Amino acid sequence: MKTEQQYFNDAISIQQYMENMTTLKEESFRIYDGFEVPLNDGFVELLKDKQPKILTITEDWCGDAMLNNPIIRRVAEAAGLEMRTVLRDADTDLIDRYLTNGGRAIPVYILLDDAGQVVGKWGPRAPELQELVVSKRATLPDKEDPTFEDAQKALYAEIREENITNKSYWTFVYENFKKQITAALQ
Repeated sequence: MKTEQQYFNDAISIQQYMENMTTLKEESFRIYDGFEVPLNDGFVELLKDKQPKILTITEDWCGDAMLNNPIIRRVAEAAGLEMRTVLRDADTDLIDRYLTNGGRAIPVYILLDDAGQVVGKWGPRAPELQELVVSKRATLPDKEDPTFEDAQKALYAEIREENITNKSYWTFVYENFKKQITAALQ
C-alpha cells in the first residue's frame, strides 16, 4: 500500500492540474484570479515556518474543488508551500482513507511534514457551506419524482454560480482551512 508521501511524490503540481483541467477550468480561474490571501492574520507566517506539503485529492468536475482548490492554491503560493494533486477516481485507495460520512467526498487536503507523516487534513467543505448545501438539497423533490434529476441539476448549477460569485463563500473556505490547519500545526 502506497503511503501519502509516495502519493505526493507521484502527484502533479496544483499549477499543472489547473492548467490541464477540462471541466470548470474557467470558473476555477475566476476564483483564483479574484481571491487575495489575508496577510495580516499570522496564518501565512505559520505555514512558512512549518512548511507542510499539501496533497490534494480532487477531480475537475467537482464544484467544491472548483471553489476550494484556487483558494488553497493561493494560500500555498503565499507561504511558498508545495501543493500537489491526485485524482480521486484514478486510485480510490487514498480517498478511502479519508472518507467523509462514509463517502468519497472531495476535495481533501492532506498536510505532510518533512518526514512524510500526515499532520493535518481539511475538506471537503467549510461547515457554513455544508449547512447551505444541506438546506438547499432539502428543497429537492423525492428521488423517485420524475422532476428530481432536472431539479438536482438546476440546484447544482445554482450552487456552482454562488461559489464563483459570492466572495463570502471564499472567506468561509479560507477561515475554516486556517482554523483547522492552525490547530493541526501548533
